[in-house]
Amino acid sequence: YAEPSKSFGERFPALVTGFFFFMWYFLNVIFNILNKKVYNYFPYPYFVSVIHLLVGVVYCLVSWTVGLPQRAPINKELLVILTPVAFCHALGHVMSNVSFATVAVSFTHTIKALEPFFNAAASQFVLGHQIPLSLWLSLAPVVIGVSMASLTELSFNWTGFISAMISNIAFTYRSIYSKKAMTGMDSTNVYAYTSIIALLFCIPPAVLIEGPQLMQYGFKAAIAKVGLFKFLSDLFWIGMFYHLYNQLATNTLERVAPLTHAVGNVLKRVFVIGFSIVVFGNYFTASFHDLCADIHPEFCSNIRFSWQAQFLRPSSFVAYQYYCSHKETRILDRKPSII
Repeated sequence: YAEPSKSFGERFPALVTGFFFFMWYFLNVIFNILNKKVYNYFPYPYFVSVIHLLVGVVYCLVSWTVGLPQRAPINKELLVILTPVAFCHALGHVMSNVSFATVAVSFTHTIKALEPFFNAAASQFVLGHQIPLSLWLSLAPVVIGVSMASLTELSFNWTGFISAMISNIAFTYRSIYSKKAMTGMDSTNVYAYTSIIALLFCIPPAVLIEGPQLMQYGFKAAIAKVGLFKFLSDLFWIGMFYHLYNQLATNTLERVAPLTHAVGNVLKRVFVIGFSIVVFGNYFTASFHDLCADIHPEFCSNIRFSWQAQFLRPSSFVAYQYYCSHKETRILDRKPSII
């Protein structure tokens, strides 16, 4: 009797999981760059959140129609489990977009790096899982680092900060309850149903909060700036990349524990912050640089005296000089260091 040959995924599970992580990171970087570019000329986060989900829902319906993947049937029990998942997904998504629209991409992701802390807290105090002291201590540098970054962030405002914190809490509960739903359904179908239900949650606030502004001048202003074709294509692509990166994130969650997934989320934000610095000309404050120097002095010594003009657009540098000359800050009198 010959044993059936194992699939590639069964033979190399760690390699497959690593590939899921990589694709999740890669697609998320593209999404964040495109998303922020849209907000630069179309600052309507509630409506954009609806577009993200709407494109994904259309993608899911087309995929189900062609049988890739096969649509899993849903019953009342699964619907009860998925509804709070979808609500948390909708809330976290909208609040993330509000934050992206009001502060720098790098700052939003700095705040959202606290997600493992919220995940550990929810695991211990909500689910009753005992989290070891060593893990709590390992999260302390993250909490301290985010606090220091918030105190010295040039683009800081309370709307962006509070929105990012709410999204942390919402996404923590989404991860926990999504994992429960995966016991009765595969991760691809779980995210498809989650997107459909979340879309229903997102439409009412978008219509009530931004509907009148959009109809009066929002759409007209965006089309006047970039043209109808680019406006529509930008909305389509940010929706597509949003769905794909979240689909990969859900597939990854199926393979790892929620806390491991949250830690992976932090590493993902390092990639996003780095690319946002290069693309949008964001810069590090001196205190952030000093915090990095405490962690890795040799690395930071290589970037401490990097000239901003080598990396940033002239307009960004002029804006920085204007900011420092017209507003009191605690930044040292030296050019900002960037990667």
